[in-house]
Amino acid sequence: MSTTAFLDGDLMSAAAQRKVARSARISSWDQSGLNEDAFIVQPGETATLCDIEGPGKITHLWFVQACRRILGPGLIPYSKSGVAMMEIHNALGLNFEDNDPDYYRKVIIKMYWDDSETPNVLAPIGDFFCLGHSMAANFQSMPFTVSVKPSEEKKFGGNAAFNCYVPMPFNKRARIEIENQGENAYIQYFYIDYELRPAPFDPSEILYFHAHWRRENPTKGWAPDDVQTNSLETQVPALDGKGNYTILETEGAGAYIGCNHSVLHFQNTWWGEGDDMIFIDDDKWPPSMHGTGGEDYFSQGWGMQKNAYPFAGTIIHEDDVPGYQVSYRWHLPDPVRFNSKIKVTLEHGHANHLRDDWSSTAYWYQTLPGPKLDILPVDERLPTKPEIKQPESPAPQNLTQLQIANIKQRDERMKAFVEDRNKWLERRAIASRERARNNIEIAKDIKRRFMESLKE
Repeated sequence: MSTTAFLDGDLMSAAAQRKVARSARISSWDQSGLNEDAFIVQPGETATLCDIEGPGKITHLWFVQACRRILGPGLIPYSKSGVAMMEIHNALGLNFEDNDPDYYRKVIIKMYWDDSETPNVLAPIGDFFCLGHSMAANFQSMPFTVSVKPSEEKKFGGNAAFNCYVPMPFNKRARIEIENQGENAYIQYFYIDYELRPAPFDPSEILYFHAHWRRENPTKGWAPDDVQTNSLETQVPALDGKGNYTILETEGAGAYIGCNHSVLHFQNTWWGEGDDMIFIDDDKWPPSMHGTGGEDYFSQGWGMQKNAYPFAGTIIHEDDVPGYQVSYRWHLPDPVRFNSKIKVTLEHGHANHLRDDWSSTAYWYQTLPGPKLDILPVDERLPTKPEIKQPESPAPQNLTQLQIANIKQRDERMKAFVEDRNKWLERRAIASRERARNNIEIAKDIKRRFMESLKE
């Protein structure tokens, strides 16, 4: 009896099966041998992280990033620091800078497979890795993890390390890009681990990974704000699914494998009273899969709990950050299969009565060509967050000569500091572009050597 099927189907046994393949990696490592191990992506620039000839399969992504705003002149010029960002508390007076709190929504990730001319993956960098609302938070699941230091937890724009273990097969080509649509230079450390195969995947069997981010702010609720969730006034029949929030809609054959879902609930009641409804192929009404509530779809009950399981759970809980909730559900052991089309939806409140800020990233596999994905402009992607406004500076009056001199000195230091940093950033950006080009050639050489080794 052959053990091939058993070994292929078991995660913990997969490495024990002999397979003709070659493991490789594309990363941001400093090819000069120094320690500037990050790409710098300037505002408005698109960086190619990898462009790999197939056939093969991406097996792991590791991303660490930052996007620093300079608030005042530091005492250590960037050109003398040797690091990509100053991790020194601003209270110490050595530097004065922070992360752009919105940058996880301003920077987008795009992936292309084989001959695709438009992205098969299109999402803000944070939301792709399950960091909703641009708010850093620790969580662990089977396909995704986010690691955050305690000082960065629940902070808009907080530093975080991302991992994705979702397999991404391709036959001809795999390309991953980062586009910086923000106003500040973007810093990206990354690993892209992959396998090369000697022969293409069977075209009749291969499905390609897709991901897409959507947002409705607000959702199109019909009830006035003072109509309470679960009140008598919300009890109207919902028997068609029209007006539901759409997580995914696509045509082709494939399998929906889950989503992350971010909510900012404004009413201080309960956002999750809506049912999930998944329409598959020729469904009219009722859909092939009809659920009983938001928390039920995310595999919890009596509201959302503060936990993160391998396939479902909470990343940010509304008890910790009032109004904000980020949840996830992975259909990896129970993929939702479709043969011609699928529409995955969720009511925003029973019968869609609530107006809240909802966004989601859907993940699925399907045949090519995939749908032509689009994304909202930057100003419509920014997270909704409370603003703390600093009082306006008073008009200068009765200042001493020393005070006047110190203010002038600060302005002069700021100008010199920013000029130095801009030169440093551009040097690093030029080196990053060269490194990206070299990475393409390194990947080609690895494939060449792998194919030659099979002839020996």
